[in-house]
Amino acid sequence: MAAGTTYKQCSCRDDHGRRLGQKCAKLRRANGAWSSRHGTWYYQVELPPNPDGSRRNPLRRGGFATQAGAEHELAAARDLLAIATLGDLEGRIQIADLIQRAIKATRQLPDPAAVRKAARLGHDPGTAQVTVGQWLDEWLAAKKNLRAGTARSYEAHVRLYYRPHIGHIRLNRLRVADVASMFDAIDERNDAIAQARASGDPAQLATVKGRWLVGAATKQRIRATLRSALGTYMKQHPGMLNVNVAALVALPSGKRPRPLVWTGERVRVFQHDFQHRLDAARASGRRVSPLDIWLSTPRPSPVMVWTPAQTKVFLTAARSHRLYTMYHLIAYRGLRRGEACGLRRADTDLDASVTTIRWQITQLGWATEQAPPKSEAGERHVALDTQTAAVIGAHRRRHDQEEEQAGGAWHEAGFEFTTETGEPLHPAAVTAAFEQIACLAGLPPIRLHDLRHGAATLALAAGVDIKIVQDMLGHSSRAITSDTYTTVLPEVAHAAAEAAAALIRLGEIA
Repeated sequence: MAAGTTYKQCSCRDDHGRRLGQKCAKLRRANGAWSSRHGTWYYQVELPPNPDGSRRNPLRRGGFATQAGAEHELAAARDLLAIATLGDLEGRIQIADLIQRAIKATRQLPDPAAVRKAARLGHDPGTAQVTVGQWLDEWLAAKKNLRAGTARSYEAHVRLYYRPHIGHIRLNRLRVADVASMFDAIDERNDAIAQARASGDPAQLATVKGRWLVGAATKQRIRATLRSALGTYMKQHPGMLNVNVAALVALPSGKRPRPLVWTGERVRVFQHDFQHRLDAARASGRRVSPLDIWLSTPRPSPVMVWTPAQTKVFLTAARSHRLYTMYHLIAYRGLRRGEACGLRRADTDLDASVTTIRWQITQLGWATEQAPPKSEAGERHVALDTQTAAVIGAHRRRHDQEEEQAGGAWHEAGFEFTTETGEPLHPAAVTAAFEQIACLAGLPPIRLHDLRHGAATLALAAGVDIKIVQDMLGHSSRAITSDTYTTVLPEVAHAAAEAAAALIRLGEIA
């Protein structure tokens, strides 16, 4: 292997415009010593041939202020070239290719220690230079046959968090502190959103509209994406990474928040806070949306459940809305929003008083996807009580009238709940209407998904076996049902189970 040389040159040119290079007289002093004020130091070292056997240009690097600096990098280049033995021509060619790629991409030599480790393990030394962002892109591209929602979740984690914060770091240099720092940045963003919402200032609220806090459970999912990607890399490149650093990052538990009931005292505190924020916003003189203030006013828990009486208030207020039957079905039988949107008319047998959950419409950003439920437990038969079956029957009669009135503008898609022209409902539109009705009815806020929680809580409070409630909700395990709902039961007295059922009943449906 060639030892390589160091030399000094400058960019001066002669009278004909040719560069003088090493021949410039200014490079040396009168006594023959090198000038410290003119020119810079370079090194040159021969590289192994190209893969086709042709001669490869030497590696020339310059711009060093001192000869020692040039000699230091020359030594690193020699270390790299010495990793593969003279008899291992293929290995020497791989290292030469790696050197040239690294210089082109980063203007730096590869790390000799990382390349030596890759060569020792029998890997292409070039894999030692992959960055976190590059590997995540490669990992995502190889993930075939994923559900659209899962693929979008992975892509969002990479795009929003990993690529901006740690995507530039070489994979073999990724540390626990790097990943922890990314989650610190997420916490800072959460704090900024929370402060803006707590201010009640419409201008500040506008800056965070549509931005949501990243909760503990979401952080766990974000971490799981990196852990899976690193795990795949470690399987494909054994020995290249000493440990899966994502698994070592300390995060708060991602356990589901426990639902709380909107008791009288909690409602009074909420209404006081809501009115105070609304008055402050109106006093600013800006245009105010009471619904936005209502939605942004803090709640005792992310998951709140209405009492039977509150649920009755909502359903009474919603009765004139064309989506009333959907809300009734969610409140009584605990369907998910996507399941209600995706319910086909053919899947509900009113004579047998049963509906079958086979499809759902999920929201991906603003786009939607129609697909079966995620798990086998999600595909289920849900028994209908007499009143709910009657409500659906009345809805179908109105639905048929809408079809007749729409005439040629009707788009028959077979769904139970549709737009006025027969098209599938967008889940966001269902949520927006729910929030508007609840706010105008003077109720404390819950998520539409929490209406489903209310159905489960009422069933458990009425003494229904938890296994039956699990099947009704489509939970994959009894533990999920138990962990989510049993803590609410003390607040919904068992002795009032019969009264609760009576409170929610609305009377006959025309």
